[in-house]
This record gives sequence, structure tokens and C-alpha cells, in this order.
Amino acid sequence: MAYQILSWTSALVGLVAVLYKLPALPRHRGDAAFIALCVYFLCSGLSFFVELDQLRGHIAAFLHYPNITTFLCQAFVVALTAAQQVVLVHWAHPPDTARRKARRRLLGYGAALLTLAVLFFFVNPPTRQGTAEVTVLLNLHNPAYAGYFALYLTVCAVGQVEAVRLSLRYAGIANRSWLRFGMWAVAVGGTLILAYCLIRYLQIAALHTGLPEPWSDLYWIAGSVGSICQVVGWTVPSWGPRLSEAARWPASYRAYRRLRPLWLALYEAAPGIALDAPRTGLLGRVPPRDLEYRLYRRVIEIRDGQLALRPYMDPAAVRAAAARLGLPADADPTAREALLLRCALRARAAGVTAPGGSAEPVTHAPDGDITEEVAWLTQVARHFRLLDAGPAPADPARVPAGSRTG
Repeated sequence: MAYQILSWTSALVGLVAVLYKLPALPRHRGDAAFIALCVYFLCSGLSFFVELDQLRGHIAAFLHYPNITTFLCQAFVVALTAAQQVVLVHWAHPPDTARRKARRRLLGYGAALLTLAVLFFFVNPPTRQGTAEVTVLLNLHNPAYAGYFALYLTVCAVGQVEAVRLSLRYAGIANRSWLRFGMWAVAVGGTLILAYCLIRYLQIAALHTGLPEPWSDLYWIAGSVGSICQVVGWTVPSWGPRLSEAARWPASYRAYRRLRPLWLALYEAAPGIALDAPRTGLLGRVPPRDLEYRLYRRVIEIRDGQLALRPYMDPAAVRAAAARLGLPADADPTAREALLLRCALRARAAGVTAPGGSAEPVTHAPDGDITEEVAWLTQVARHFRLLDAGPAPADPARVPAGSRTG
């Protein structure tokens, strides 16, 4: 049962991966690496698909050849190994060099596949039949078939050694976290497939020398999990960032909503800061499309609103308001900025400009990325809202209850 579950999972992972990449194929018609990657995913899924116990008997009956699915599986594995090599050489070398190296690798794996086909069908065809899990093991008692299978393992192992080597190299220099994770996943998958090859070599040795046989289930666990890891590793750089975006979405939406009162007050004072008018009612609560962009725009528009209020920022009025509210000089800078904006908005509504122009500088967030800017302005918006809400005096960063600026 576990074998079947893992086989179905491996088959579906490969086929889903090729379906995921297929829509972009027309845009990459001349990209050999992209085409090879699609071939890799297709062959990975088919290598498990043809050996599913629910299907392999029907395939063998349709093709009128016992154990044909064993060879089909192995042929797909050789093909996916070749396709993976094409992807890697295009990553590692300039286009002209990559094309030359890829051509040599394809010729080498093509010759290997032809040799395996001749050995399988004409020299030592397997005669014993069973489930997909045990058919190979049953035929390994035949020395000729054991030699054939050892050659197949060698072809796979050579390709995986190169995959592991280059994946570890790229994992060390990748500047994107999901790409780095993907290269590590490919390296782990290649290592597990190499473990699969080693276990199979040990099985051959055990059957013909009397040495202890390794745990019988270990080979297919290593091979299946290794295949899944490699497919995930090759695809995660494209869909992984969407997971990060989805994980950030709740926090982005909360920040977007919490900035609204401050943004709306600034918009009412200076409508020119916004690209779009505010949505009202329930529409104002519906998450907009391109939320991260909208949040970025809201931060920029708040900063533009602060600049528009500079002529009304009177340091003396702000100090007087802070004294009335009991706001200490060492209070949270975001609370002082909220008070600064509230006083400037009141002064603008009254038409009172600051003596001498814009003497009070606008407080800025600490140097950092947009995430730190959002966190800073969210706290400013919180204190701005509390100036009207009248918070309890127990919080020293908040305005005393019942107080209002003016």
C-alpha cells in the first residue's frame, strides 16, 4: 500500500509539474533549457505512471510484451536524466558552449538507451513477472539481466552525480531564497537517487555473493522521494514566491486597513496625493487587487500628504499640544509624529500657516525597506486614531483619556 501511494504521488507530481509549465511553452519555443525541463517533468511522471500496478498489466497486454513497462520506466528515467543534463549545462555555460555540451550529452545518453534496449529485448530479456515492486528483483537472479541492470544504474548515477555537484554550486551563489531552496532540493533528491542506485547495487551483490541484502523497501522509498524532491526543486523558484506572497497577505491587508484613517485624513486635506478616490462603505473593506502594490501606494501617498502639510507644521503649536496632553519629550516618535500631523491638519483647516514656513521637519522611518516603513506608519496611524479615541492614561505612549488636540 505504501509503495502504491508513493508511486501515485510521484507520478502525479511529475505530470502536474509539466502541466504547470506547459502554458509558458509557446513563449519559450527557442529556449532549449525550458523545453528540456518540460521533457524532464513529463518523463519523471511517466516513469512512475507506466509502472503503477493498476496500469502496467494493461499496457503490457496492449503492447503484447511481458515486462515491457519495466523497460519503459527505465527508458523514461534515462531520458529525464539526459534532459536534466541539458538544463544544467545551459545554466552553467554560455549559449554556444552549452549547445555543444548538450548535444554531446544527448548523443551519449541516446547511445546508452539504445544499448539498454538491445540488451533488454535481444540479449537477456527478463522472463519472471510480478508486481512493479518485485519484478526487477525477481529477474536479478539472472546474471545477464543483473549486468544489464547494473549498466542502467550506472547511467543514472553518472547523471545524478553531475546534478548534485552543480545544484550545490548554484545553491551557494543563488541570490534568491526560493532559487536557493530549489537547488538544495534538487541536490537532496539527487543524493537520494544515488542512494537508490547504491542499494540496487547491493541487492545485485547480495543475490550473487551471499552478502546480507539491504532493507527491501529502502530502494523505492529513496528513489520515489528523491524524484519528488527534484521535481519540487526545479519548480519551486516559480511558485515559491507566490507562497511567500500568500503568507504575507494577511499582514499586508491588516496594515492596509490600519493605515486607512491616517491616509483618509491626509487625502481630505490634499486630494492630489492619491491616484484613486477612496472607496466607501463595504467596498472600502474589500481587499483590492494587487494588494502589495496598493499598500506601497498608500505609504507613498501618506508621505506625500505629510509633505503637503509642511507649511502648517508649527513647532510651538505641537509643543503646546504635547504639554496639554502630557506627552513627554522622550515619548514614542510615532506618537509625536501623529500629534504633528493632527496639529498640522487642524492648522490647515483653520487656514493658519506656521510662522516662517515649514520649520518642523517631517519625521521619517528608520532606514530600511518597505516593510519597516509600513510598520512605522502603522504605529503613526494607531496613535493618530487614538488622539481622537481618547485612550486610557495608563499607556504612556497614548494620549490621556478625554483629551483632544486643537
